[in-house]
Amino acid sequence: MPLVATAYLALVGGVLAEMAGLGRILLIVAMALAAVSMVRRARVLAALAALAAAGVLFARAESTSASDCRSAALAATRWTVRLTADARPGSSLRGRLIAGDCALMVGLSVKQGAGESGALVDVRGRPLPAEGGVALRIAGAELRRKGEPGWLDRSRRNARDRVRELFGDDHALPSALLLADTEGLTPEIRQRFADAGLIHVLAISGLHIGLVAGALELLARAFRVPRRAAATVAAIGALAYVGLLGFPPAALRAGSMLAAVALARLRQRPTSAWAVLAAGASIPLLSGVLIAASLGYQLSVVGVAALLAASALCRRWRRLADIRGWRGSLVRAMLASTAATAASAPIVAWHFGRLSLVGPLANIVVSPVIAFLQPLLFLALVLSPVKPAAAFAADAAQPVLRLFDGLAAAAAALPGASIPVAPTLAGAICLGLALAALLAACVATFPGRALTVAATALCLAVWLPITPLNSGDLEIHMLDVGQGDALALRTPAGRWLLVDAGRVWQGGDAGRRTVLPYLRRRGGQLVSFILSHPHADHVGGAATVLGTMRPVEFRDAGYPAGGAAYVQALAVSAEKRIRWQRVHPGDSMVVDGVIVRFLAPDSAWAAGLPDANSASTVAVVRYGEVRILLTGDAEAAEEEWLLASHGEEALRADVLKVAHHGSRTSTTPAFLHAVSPRLALVSVGSGNLYGHPDQDVMARLANAGAMVLRTDQLGTVVVRTDGYHIHVEAADDRWALDVPSVPPSTSLSKP
Repeated sequence: MPLVATAYLALVGGVLAEMAGLGRILLIVAMALAAVSMVRRARVLAALAALAAAGVLFARAESTSASDCRSAALAATRWTVRLTADARPGSSLRGRLIAGDCALMVGLSVKQGAGESGALVDVRGRPLPAEGGVALRIAGAELRRKGEPGWLDRSRRNARDRVRELFGDDHALPSALLLADTEGLTPEIRQRFADAGLIHVLAISGLHIGLVAGALELLARAFRVPRRAAATVAAIGALAYVGLLGFPPAALRAGSMLAAVALARLRQRPTSAWAVLAAGASIPLLSGVLIAASLGYQLSVVGVAALLAASALCRRWRRLADIRGWRGSLVRAMLASTAATAASAPIVAWHFGRLSLVGPLANIVVSPVIAFLQPLLFLALVLSPVKPAAAFAADAAQPVLRLFDGLAAAAAALPGASIPVAPTLAGAICLGLALAALLAACVATFPGRALTVAATALCLAVWLPITPLNSGDLEIHMLDVGQGDALALRTPAGRWLLVDAGRVWQGGDAGRRTVLPYLRRRGGQLVSFILSHPHADHVGGAATVLGTMRPVEFRDAGYPAGGAAYVQALAVSAEKRIRWQRVHPGDSMVVDGVIVRFLAPDSAWAAGLPDANSASTVAVVRYGEVRILLTGDAEAAEEEWLLASHGEEALRADVLKVAHHGSRTSTTPAFLHAVSPRLALVSVGSGNLYGHPDQDVMARLANAGAMVLRTDQLGTVVVRTDGYHIHVEAADDRWALDVPSVPPSTSLSKP
């Protein structure tokens, strides 16, 4: 392996060690190695030790700088922010703080004002300390427009609008493959691609950039452009495409590698693939070494490294190299796909909680499809100013898109396609060490030592516990099941209460696709399943969950008119001897210190109702001093009944699960005034056909002082409480809902 690649590994190793809390240990080891190396005059080893130490120090300095900026931002009550998504009252999004040398990502829970992606806004609100992808979250954000989007933001927005116009309701996959816009991807799409081991295909990476560059080079050659000039055109075009995407780390790495290869071809200089990878992977780190911890960057670099290692192994293993024809191509492709899947397994396991067993085969089958599809989609985008030509390219891409999605669905549906896992930090480090050792063994002349290290690390990863200890808090998990509801409450002892189980569709349901893997990964017994009402978007996954996890009881409002999914859930409940119990107002249950008190429905009042929504199970969950109100799909009539029957005090809650996916038929002003929530949770599908949530309702919640969190914007939302304080986790961000007041005089607005 070239020295430049080894140097890159030393630097990035230092960065990751510091971020994992092992920086001090690595500094001591590096200093000891440097001292020994100087005595023995092993200058290369000394230099590598110095680079590892430099990685630790760079990461520490960058973290310290970010911490200082974060402290200053938390002390302010006014900020200047560049929006990264469209904002309106009741929405949750991210923006980039602009304040001198500080460049932090902040989360916004919008109360008033609006702005499109890329706009510069003046923000006032209440800062909340956060962790993860953002430095802080601004609650009750009031936006005032301050500047227009730049030309790059406008270009990205125009490209997104053109893709949606060309592909209509089927725009989700083209938007992800072309523009890295994953907002339209439903949980079903994400899950089946993860189960099939193809989740990396939905993120813009070297594969996509390489295909676009290849298409541009072929197009240039078709116009009789000389070979070297065509390569230059392709590299410049690929870099321009990376710029349109906003220079994401994975795409920037791929674009940099293409530029390096094109430059080498122009100068007719031989290059090492490992050196090109190291150089390309180093470019994104120039903007900040902490990028090395991002998912897209890691998958991109590790994937290419695995392909290079597999290629080196093929060259060394003469039997593989000697196989000719399609058999040889198939064997070598299988080896490369297996290497890439195995190399990315620790990263996928840490971030997604699952390992795909069909990934190697699925990647081989899908590779030629995406190789044809990606240039076709790119052509449709390039031709979008000429509508007839763009429409022709988009129509030609439609059957290939369906084939692409169908192959992922078929792979995910295979028995044992994937398994759920839950590695700890120590386990993930061991798996990462095993990965690095296996890659080194593929290229080493004497691989014995590397294989020994890999085997030892794998044994440690298996031996270490994989289930984290219970926190002792009550956790409310609003699962992202698309257009439906599934709310899982985890007690302080690690047991579960599940309220609804998501929707059902032809060939699957949210119970099998989302709820079961989510609960199983975290472990713990399902004590009770509570059904709010028998509509398919709430009961669709119930039969699967009941049959697999076998809770002690099944609580239900008992509305007399239920569909096939409801009947199936009752049948499974009877078959598995799960105790069925009808919900009555005043009923209560206590599980591990968590009190659940049911407020509705009243059977006499609900008997004459034509719709099950207004006969929804409504319950107050109490733990310590914190109250959570669960409302199902209760509409205005049931809200009025609750106010008349129980009064305002019984409905008051800190956290409100907003009824009926934020529909305008629910969350009336009088009901909202009674509840007075600090946090409002909305379970809703992205781009749903019902127009949920209603923007007036979202604005009403925001104006009432509630922080609104939606699954269509943030994915799964987790709320934790010790009975006194509330902490929230969403979209890889974590923050406390309760914070002390801050001085009102400071500002972080750009001069």
